[in-house]
Amino acid sequence: MTLPRIAVDAMGGDEGVRTMVDGAAMARRAHDKFKFLLVGDETRIKRALETHPGMSGASEILHCDDVISGDEQPSRAIRRAKTTSMGLAVNAVKNGDAGAAVSAGNTGALMAMSKLALRTMPGIDRPALAAIMPTLEPHDVVMLDLGANTEADARNLVQFAVMGAAYSRIVTGFEKPVVRLLNIGTEEIKGTDALRDAAARLTEATSGEGSGLAMDFAGFVESDKINRGETHVVVTDGFSGNIALKAIEGSARFVTDLLRQAFTSSLRSKIGFLVSRPATELLRHHLDPNNHNGAVFLGLNGVVVKSHGSANDKGVAQAVNVAARLLEDNLTQRISDDLAELGEATLRTNGKAAGESEPGAAA
Repeated sequence: MTLPRIAVDAMGGDEGVRTMVDGAAMARRAHDKFKFLLVGDETRIKRALETHPGMSGASEILHCDDVISGDEQPSRAIRRAKTTSMGLAVNAVKNGDAGAAVSAGNTGALMAMSKLALRTMPGIDRPALAAIMPTLEPHDVVMLDLGANTEADARNLVQFAVMGAAYSRIVTGFEKPVVRLLNIGTEEIKGTDALRDAAARLTEATSGEGSGLAMDFAGFVESDKINRGETHVVVTDGFSGNIALKAIEGSARFVTDLLRQAFTSSLRSKIGFLVSRPATELLRHHLDPNNHNGAVFLGLNGVVVKSHGSANDKGVAQAVNVAARLLEDNLTQRISDDLAELGEATLRTNGKAAGESEPGAAA
């Protein structure tokens, strides 16, 4: 089978063209069947490819020297979609010239361009931004939405759960990932009407007789349990999700900075650091955002992956790896299949309830 190639916005990100190309080349070592469309300044891309001869033969360059700046308004960026490296990378997916696009550029602009160019899948009202984060267990946790939608009703949250579970099955390998809704408490009476309604719908869809929906809905989760490893997918609206994500990232930086200060405060502390270095290196690796880089816009007719703007070549490689895995495992088809199953589960539940409510139905 010929896999669709991956379009890389080589001009996006803080670290420049070479980092984007180095990251794509690193990712190709694990996914050597993929080819790439590198979008950006041709001279700079060719210079970066000189150290990756294998990558040169697997890549096509689409020249473009116009770049979306980090502070550019999405409304203005959309108008330049046909002239900028980010816009051309997304349009390559729309036109079928690539199966996925990866960019480390302006998040708002990438989101707006992707939604306009690719549109949402049938059965999805709004796309959601999903990312993976480390946990205390060997597996990561998928969290969405992280900013694509500041508000979400019950229907949106149910759709996010379906998309998040499909994504989780690919990145964690669990056939029925545990899905929970982010809430201020785990009791059924807690939270907004939208949260309680979504929980009721997901409970019906996953616990009904004959349900084939590939997720295990387990109710609510509080924010202090997101990284415990007890949940594979955490679902919320984009406003709450973005706040929770920034709080988690800030806490991780706080812990690492606090350890650095503690281990350099005295000679005894420095000796203690040398003794405990293997453990601290493991902690640093676990908290390194480059090892969990690559947020995905779920629910679109195509795969778009957002890399951290400050990602190094290892981080870019991780984002490209995410795109490759989603293409290899056909994420969009998985979501479509799960949406169809959700519809069937709803029909079964509603039909059963209607039958039970009819007088004399038992006869």
